[in-house]
Amino acid sequence: MSKTSLLMKKVSIALTSGLAVSTLAGCGSQNADRPDKPKNDDCRDWEFDDDEGVWVCDDSTSHYYHSYYHGGIFYPTRTALHASSSYKSYKSSSKYAGHTSSSKSGFGKGSSGGFGG
Repeated sequence: MSKTSLLMKKVSIALTSGLAVSTLAGCGSQNADRPDKPKNDDCRDWEFDDDEGVWVCDDSTSHYYHSYYHGGIFYPTRTALHASSSYKSYKSSSKYAGHTSSSKSGFGKGSSGGFGG
């Protein structure tokens, strides 16, 4: 194996290892910020909604299927969740575990500029 090939192989391994470590570190920190999964007998399967920062019932046999769960209460719709004063308080707090990006740039995000900008 030539010196160049050996060097390229080492660089490739280093980059792959670094990417794997940073990906795993990112996943761990994201889950650490989430509220604890509910322990509620009315739903046996939960999915975390990263956009809203709350748990959603994913148990198709439950009366609460696809309902948002916050503060011990099931909300049947996103609108109902957003109307809750408890949720509004949570969303504006440092404990909020949803997406907080308010960036409006990029494709499909209402970016401005370009022709006639």
